[in-house]
This record gives sequence, C-alpha cells and structure tokens, in this order.
Amino acid sequence: MSLQEMFKVAGATAIVTGGASGIGRAYGEVLAENGARVCLFDTNQGMLDETVAEIASRGGEIWGQVVDVTDRAAMAKAFDQVAKKHDRIDIVFANAGIDAGPGFLTPEGKRNPEGAIDALDDDHWDKVIATNLTSVYNTIKLAARYMKPQGSGRIIATSSIASIYNEPIVGTPYMPAKAGVTHLVRQAAMELGRFGILVNAIAPGPFATNIAGGRLKIPADRKAFEDWSVLHRIADTSEIKGLALFLASPASSYVTGTQMIIDGGLHLRPAD
Repeated sequence: MSLQEMFKVAGATAIVTGGASGIGRAYGEVLAENGARVCLFDTNQGMLDETVAEIASRGGEIWGQVVDVTDRAAMAKAFDQVAKKHDRIDIVFANAGIDAGPGFLTPEGKRNPEGAIDALDDDHWDKVIATNLTSVYNTIKLAARYMKPQGSGRIIATSSIASIYNEPIVGTPYMPAKAGVTHLVRQAAMELGRFGILVNAIAPGPFATNIAGGRLKIPADRKAFEDWSVLHRIADTSEIKGLALFLASPASSYVTGTQMIIDGGLHLRPAD
C-alpha cells in the first residue's frame, strides 16, 4: 500500500460534531482537504455557515447542520439526513464539548472559592456531563447503528489530557467527564471490533480555541499551560490534523480502543 493509499479518505462520508470552530473545524478541514464528504454539526449557525463556506471555497465537499448534541432526537434526525444524502456513514468525530469554568485554584496557586466542590452549581455539573460525556455516548450509539450493517467505520472521540491528569485550575466536572469518554471509547472498541468498527480517542492538551471563551488568551492562564508544556507553547489547531487523518484512514487499520495524547508533553509535568 502506497503512502497515499494509507491515508486515503476520499469518498468517505464523515460527521464532525462541534465542527464550526477550534479542533472540530480542524478535523473537518483535513477530511475535506483529502476528499471526504463532510457534514459539520454545531449550534452556532453563523460560525457554521462561515466555516462551511470557507472550506467549500477551497474545493472541499462539505455542508453543515445546526444541531445540539445533547438533543438525542435532533441528533438522530441529523445522522439520518447524512445517511440519506450520502448513502453511508464512514467516519464520525465525537468532538463537541464545553469548558467547565475555573477550578479550585487560580493559575497563581491561590484558592478560588467559586471553584470549590462545595460551591459547585448542580445544573452546571449536569450540563458539563451531558455535553462532554453523555453526548459522546449518544454519538457513538448513532454511529454504530449505521456502521454495523456496512461492516466498517471509524469513530474518534475528543477526550482530553484531563482524562488522565487532574488539574486544579480547571473546573472539577471536566475531569470525570473526559475520563468517562476514555473508558467509553475502550468499552465501545471491545464491542464493535467484530463489526469492523474502530473506536479511538484523541486527548488534546492546550490548544488555541474558543473553548472557555478563549480562556488561553488570558495571560496568566496561557502562561501556566505554556510553562507546563515540555515545548513551552500552546498548540495551533492545525497541529492536530495529522493525527486526525491517521485515525480516520486505513493507516490506523490495527488501532482501536486507544487514546492518543497530543499535548506538547504536558502530561510529563511532575506533580506539585
């Protein structure tokens, strides 16, 4: 198999949740740039339209649907629309997620009362879990329904370095939600392998995105993550494209049930 064939996704049908910006947009771009037929799901109509138009202007076959990943009925309908349009679903990136707010410590190491566990708002906890974990479960569930009959498929969930490394400056609900994604990926990989479906996770570290309202634009927060990274910098979203294409393509044909870390070495930081 040639290098071009190894990374071939041309003609494949792909869905990316949370695809209008950030890491999700990077997933959509690399797939469309390499010939996949891509549908982006997002709640932000304006940003979704802009992203679709920009990628399409470069020759990509791409379209979008406004859908809330926590709305199970809407997600089922959106998947059905993709299947009707393209006859099949080959690649699904379960990427949509939200920030959990500040943690119990500030970047300077001072206690933050608002982030203390006894002060957490229960509705906020429920929202983070629903968006960052339950929606991934539902996305995998829907993907499996379409992929099992065809005997093939790739499902890639966006986890986080927070799934293996607890972080005091990040809101508490974020860690268990992302750890849950990691275990869910392994469980789904065990079940779906016999149907030719590979299930994996990407665990990003600090990337320059709009999550947390662009929190990494705050100097203190940005410096903290830059200092913890072995490379001493924040990643650009374009730097995740290679890993995404690998997991979506034949190059990863014997890879399933794993989580691939892309964090600039942040997980190597010794505990304080």
